[in-house]
Amino acid sequence: MASTASGSLALPFGLVVISAAFLLQGAAETITVEGQNLATDNVSVVEGEMATISCRVKNNDDSVIQLLNPNRQTIYFKDVRPLKDSRFQLVNFSDNELRVSLSNVSLSDEGRYVCQLYTDPPQEAYADITVLVPPGSPIIESREDVVSEGNETELTCTAMGSKPAASIRWMKGEVELIGETTVEETYDRMFTVTSRVRFPVSKEDDGVPVDCIVDHPAANDLLAQRSLEVLYKPEVKIVVTYPEGLTREGDNLDLTCIAEGKPHPHQISWLRVDEDVPPHAVVTGADLYIENLNKSFNGTYRCVASNAVGEAYGDYMLYVYDSRAGEGAPPKIDHAVIGGVVAVVMFAILCALIVLGRYFARHKGTYFTHEAKGADDAADADTAIINAEGGHNNTDEKKEYYI
Repeated sequence: MASTASGSLALPFGLVVISAAFLLQGAAETITVEGQNLATDNVSVVEGEMATISCRVKNNDDSVIQLLNPNRQTIYFKDVRPLKDSRFQLVNFSDNELRVSLSNVSLSDEGRYVCQLYTDPPQEAYADITVLVPPGSPIIESREDVVSEGNETELTCTAMGSKPAASIRWMKGEVELIGETTVEETYDRMFTVTSRVRFPVSKEDDGVPVDCIVDHPAANDLLAQRSLEVLYKPEVKIVVTYPEGLTREGDNLDLTCIAEGKPHPHQISWLRVDEDVPPHAVVTGADLYIENLNKSFNGTYRCVASNAVGEAYGDYMLYVYDSRAGEGAPPKIDHAVIGGVVAVVMFAILCALIVLGRYFARHKGTYFTHEAKGADDAADADTAIINAEGGHNNTDEKKEYYI
């Protein structure tokens, strides 16, 4: 009883010999039937390379093994090749295996090959050879060579003449894009794949590469690339060449307008917003020069740049200060030094207070009058009063001492 199976494998270029076991790498299906000893494997091979077909017998009772092509013509009968096609060569013949190689495989070799074992009843196993054809180099085209910022661009990538159909991916820099893919089968069983992608562009996209990446089991690293060319309006920046710092009365003013765009700005002009430019102002290309400033020149001065894409501008606001503005400014106060001085003074005052407190604590005040003189030697109070200097007559001369 016969059994069929099919399988395929993506193979890189440069593979010389493709055996059934390595071709399918686990995806191959060994053709077996319960109670049957005969087995083989499906084979996938790149066009122009070599395929190997193996007919294997687990337990052979001296039955004959032969290999037939898709047209049921005998390629090998045991170790004899009746078919007059030298591309078929015997690799191994034994009681348990007939292994045959086919070199320079072409699309016409694709089909079902038959391993046959002469038993009663006869046994057959089938090896499907699938021929892989890599696509040609992908071709990438754009709707326009250059595109202005804010507009949409379209790119098309085509991979022709592959089998099976290839798949296409898009990358813009590090960002993956989603394309619309169509597949067309040609008369010779080949496929042409076309993918289109559309996206808006900005000035940041200028020079960014867009890659069309083609994936196919018979090829690696198929890629086409196109770098974007984006036109964008100018970017304007005004630089004060002179003076540095404040603009004072009597000073001269020198401004430079820097404008970058793609294409390069073809026109740069200066104006004063809502007023006329001072009559003695000098405009030389991107430079504006005004001498002997005064406060009547205050206002906004604008540089306008334009190219084929659009127009942009930058503003400089002029304010003229008094001629002595910024001069004689008070020296910068070092708050750290002031804090240190204050701390030292406070510490000195605190030390002085401590010393005075200790002094007064040791020398308490003594209060006495002339009436008290002689009181220490008097026998009684009356005698003490009589012994006092001056008695009652000297009361007006009493003196007090206080320490």
